[in-house]
Amino acid sequence: MITLRNRYLLLLDIPLILLAAVAAFAIRFDTASVGGYLAQNWFFLPLVLSVRLPLFFGFGLYSRLWRYASASELVAIAEANLLSSVVAAVLIVLVLTPLRLISGFPRSIILIEGMLTLLLVGGLRFSFRLWPRVLRRQPGVAFQTHNKPPKRVLIFGAGDAGTMIVREIRANPALGLEPVAFLDDDLTKKGSRIHNVPVLGDRHALEKTVQAQHIDTVIIAMPKAPGRVIREIAELCRQIAVPVQTIPGLYEILGGAVTVSAIRQVELEDLLRREPVTIDLPQVGQYLGDARVLVTGAGGSIGSELCRQIARFQPERLILFELAESHLYQIQRQLAASFPALPIVPIVGDVRDRHKVAIVWAQQQPQVVFHAAAHKHVPLMESNVDEVVANNVFGTRHVLEASVHYGVQRFVLISTDKAVHPKSVMGATKRICEMMVANFEIRNSKFEIRNPQSAILCTAVRFGNVLGSSGSVVPLFKEQIAAGGPVTVTHPDVQRYFMTIPEAVSLIIQAAALGKGGEIFVLDMGEPVKIQDLASDLIRLSGFEPGQDIEIVCTGLRPGEKLCEELFRAQEQPQRTHHPRILVAHTDCSDEEKLQRDLAELESLLQTRQAAKIKAKLKEIVPEYEPET
Repeated sequence: MITLRNRYLLLLDIPLILLAAVAAFAIRFDTASVGGYLAQNWFFLPLVLSVRLPLFFGFGLYSRLWRYASASELVAIAEANLLSSVVAAVLIVLVLTPLRLISGFPRSIILIEGMLTLLLVGGLRFSFRLWPRVLRRQPGVAFQTHNKPPKRVLIFGAGDAGTMIVREIRANPALGLEPVAFLDDDLTKKGSRIHNVPVLGDRHALEKTVQAQHIDTVIIAMPKAPGRVIREIAELCRQIAVPVQTIPGLYEILGGAVTVSAIRQVELEDLLRREPVTIDLPQVGQYLGDARVLVTGAGGSIGSELCRQIARFQPERLILFELAESHLYQIQRQLAASFPALPIVPIVGDVRDRHKVAIVWAQQQPQVVFHAAAHKHVPLMESNVDEVVANNVFGTRHVLEASVHYGVQRFVLISTDKAVHPKSVMGATKRICEMMVANFEIRNSKFEIRNPQSAILCTAVRFGNVLGSSGSVVPLFKEQIAAGGPVTVTHPDVQRYFMTIPEAVSLIIQAAALGKGGEIFVLDMGEPVKIQDLASDLIRLSGFEPGQDIEIVCTGLRPGEKLCEELFRAQEQPQRTHHPRILVAHTDCSDEEKLQRDLAELESLLQTRQAAKIKAKLKEIVPEYEPET
């Protein structure tokens, strides 16, 4: 397809190709003899036109946006030009010369004409990219939308992301930014120039470069760098009082191009960033691609990210099961905008409603179920014992029953580290959910199975806190900082495991692919982080100093909270899987029949709404549960 603007390129290519052919004769022969040789070999002119233009079209030279031309476009021009020269040479030797349409034709003409055509045709196209830069260098044109000089930018990271940032800045002069220098910890790059921007050294040259080059702001362009590196650079910038920004990490970019619009302030997620997770795409695509996938709690922090990542594997249908109408509406709109070809089925429903769950499963016939719906706020649930048991325990049972009955192939429970030696009601309920998954076997099930030949793989995935989820400490700390403090921490020694939501969900999807049935997978959370350190980092990132501008106040542990969370129970033997960031907790299964009797008694107690009796039964089912008296 030739676009309107590229039609003019086609019209310009015709005289350029003819000019290259005539110039080739002029270079090869004396000027006085050119006319005679052209008259003798006039058929060469229509030949090169008839050969080059179709091949240029076939190589896409009339369907590209040349303003953004790069090395790949240059390669396409060279390949099209070389191939057309070869075709022309073959036709001259095998067709035109035997027919005497061309005689005494010097073969060097083909080489000269090809080189001239490459120069003229390629130069015309790359002028589309260079011309805006020429205009911006003219007085009165560059930064004409600003009344003040552009901000001088130092880019930390002279890799692909930093290179793209420079290109974007220069392509958008209205931003009022001017790339002045690069810094990179790879000292082999020192002294080189990228887009005419010099690489002046590593991080140790930061202060000197900022002062010598009059830098106004620093941009960290290292999407793959771990949080430790981001933290160190941000701290160096803070010490010399220069503003620092960054581009998103690899999880946020998700394969898209880095643009200037993605540059933002350094956030807590950047400081805690870990090495990017790699997942086995064929293995995951094997169970998600072309499958009917259902996500409960689809509007929540984990559920919505599950939907976004699952959508990229092009399932046959994505069913969103969510109680909160507004959250369901938001994720439906996001998915529809990002994946317009994906069939999305939004369903308002409650996992506590067994009848509703059964109807949805019967109608939609899901093949893969991710069960993320749960009450998770620990202190709040301590005073709402009946609700958390009804939702977490029996909601999970309803979903599991329906999944067995209607032939779901893979069931994945989203669990939490609070299920390990639980101190809270929420943790105890999630531990019971893990027990249901670990003990579940179709042959022992009392449920009616539509297809006895099918087998359901039930697995659980356990992990710690995720940054940015609703009700987590980070949004609370940000609110408190915005209000001028104080920032409240429950205890100076309290610590938690953290990872970003996209990282956790990537590992959940990978863990589900590893499941053989009954496993409890545990995500490698790294080292735990002290909440007080987290608060200090957030205060500094907001431009304040903890203890001076904003106080940190310890308020004491809340009901159900522990000083430190754990990832494995004492009885569990963690073992590695094929994925370096996923472990599996091998544990002895409890008595399936006893578990079913305990659940029946718990369901009866639930009707009484007596918190003390319900917690006592939870303690009986989960002996390591230590409720507060």
